Formats: sequence, C-alpha cells, structure tokens
Amino acid sequence: MNAWITKHEPMPAGFFGIAVGTLALAGAWRVAAKLWEVPAAAATALTVLALIVWATVMAMYGVKWVAHREAARKEWQHEVQSSFVALGPVSTMLAAQAVKLWSHDAGLALFVLGAISQVAVGVMLHGRLWQGGRNAELVTPATYLPTVAAGFVAAATAAAFNLPELAVMFFGSGALSWLAIESKLLNRAALAAPTAPALRPTFGIQLAPPVVGGVAWMAIMGSMHISLTGAAGIVAYALLGYGLYQALLLLRLLPWIRAQAFTPSYWAFSFGVAALPTLAMLIAQHGGPLWVHELAFVLFVASTGVIGLLFVKTVALLVEGKLLPARAMQ
Repeated sequence: MNAWITKHEPMPAGFFGIAVGTLALAGAWRVAAKLWEVPAAAATALTVLALIVWATVMAMYGVKWVAHREAARKEWQHEVQSSFVALGPVSTMLAAQAVKLWSHDAGLALFVLGAISQVAVGVMLHGRLWQGGRNAELVTPATYLPTVAAGFVAAATAAAFNLPELAVMFFGSGALSWLAIESKLLNRAALAAPTAPALRPTFGIQLAPPVVGGVAWMAIMGSMHISLTGAAGIVAYALLGYGLYQALLLLRLLPWIRAQAFTPSYWAFSFGVAALPTLAMLIAQHGGPLWVHELAFVLFVASTGVIGLLFVKTVALLVEGKLLPARAMQ
C-alpha cells in the first residue's frame, strides 16, 4: 500500500465529483421509491454506499492537507482545480440530506457545516473573478461550482430541514450567479480557442444548473406547501425544459468531449445526470401529467445506467492502479 501511495499523486479535488454524483443518484432513487414500485431497500443501500464514498473522499482530502500540504495549496490556487474544492461543502450538504433519514440532528449539523463552508469557499473563489487576470483558456463550466452548485444545493438542503426562507435566500444566490456566469462561459467558448481535450469533461457540469436549481425549487415549493399550478409551476417546467435542452446539447458535443480518454473527471456529468430525472420525478409527484411520469422513468433508467457506467470505469482504473495520477519522476 505504501509503495502504491508513493508512486501516485494525492487525491485531486475533482474526486469530490464522485461523492456528489453518488449522493445525487441515491437521492434520485429515494424519490423514485416514493413515486413508483422501486424497492425502498435498494434506495437505502445506495444511500449507505453514497455516504461511505463521501466519507472516504472527505478523509482522503483531509489527508492531502496533512501529508501533501504543498500540493493542496497549489490546487487551491489553480484556476480550474480550485473550483472542485467547492464540491467538498456541496457533497457535505447532500450527505446531510441522506443522514437526515436516520438522525435529524446529525443531518442538521452537517448542513450547517456545509453551508458555512460553501459560503466561505464561494466568496474566496468568486472573488478571484473580480480581480481579473484570468486565463481565458482555463475558463470552463467548473466556474459554476463555488456559487451556483453550492447555492442550489444549500437551498434544497435548507428546505429539507424546513427552513424555507433561508432556502429562498440560497436559491437567489445560486440562480443569479448562474445567469451572470453562463453568458461569460458561452462568450469564451464561442470566441476563444477550443477548450483543451483534458478540460472538456468539465462541460458535463453545464447540465447541472437548470436541473439542480429545479430540484431546489421543488424542495422550496414543498417546504412552503405551494402547488405546481400558477407561477411556481411555470418556473419548474421552464427549468426542466432548459435542462432537457442542455442534455441534448451535451449529447451533440459528446464525440468532441470524448477526445479525452476516460478519467475520474467524467464524473462532472454525474450531478446533472442524476438531477434531471429527479426534477422530472418531483414534478410528476406534485401532480404532473402522465407524459411527465413517462419521461421521468426513461430519464431515471438512463441516469442509473450512465452513473453505473462511471462506477464500472472508475473501479477498472482502481484495479489497474491508474485511478490516481502517477507521481512525476524526480
């Protein structure tokens, strides 16, 4: 084991994407168990697995700061890699939703920890954008993570703990940041040089804002006992529609993205892939028409298949000893 560790770099912050994707899929299965005849035991088992993955990744990142402090500092300063550090608090808040199934107090403690951390990380990283000097070639959808992903997940988690006013505040933070950042990303993509192959898997994050935001919106509606009719329903369907459009756009871009061989960075797709069916299922659960039920089921099956494939490929890298980057020879 020690020999293997000395041959490899410490865990990249991007591995938080594995925890986020697994927890998000577990959340989708919990919603499916309420909507259809999906075995509740399977949803519970997947939730337990997701919590184990989250705890393992968190522990590995903690070890990185203890045993490889210089590498952790360099990652924190990197224009792309630093954004994935924000998934630490995001995954913690998703874990809080899962832990709430067994202990409200423990879940609430995790939410408070994650919420405070995500605000701190978001302010630090978002503040860099205002200072200028950013390399356009390193501007990717990972920019969403410190503010948009964190804000929306904080909103959904606050709503889960029956804190609707706080949830709306977090939702506003995520939604307005999303609108500001997306135009910047499209401008860079359209006018600057094509994104390097190694960074292209981060485009999977592009699916997440509308559907993760939609899940947060539905959670807020539930905590405030608002029906799907009227303006609230229009927002929910609008977010689902834009999410479906982004999914089709990513399918169109997939051959271009796959110029990069499989690495754990492809887990960037997982959050949006899991949240898309979750949003459709929540709309169906709130009285959506039959076609939404049918769409939700198709998306749920596809989501499970895609994230299952990510698991298989990731385990294969682990078995081959290629999961972590090889340490450069001195």
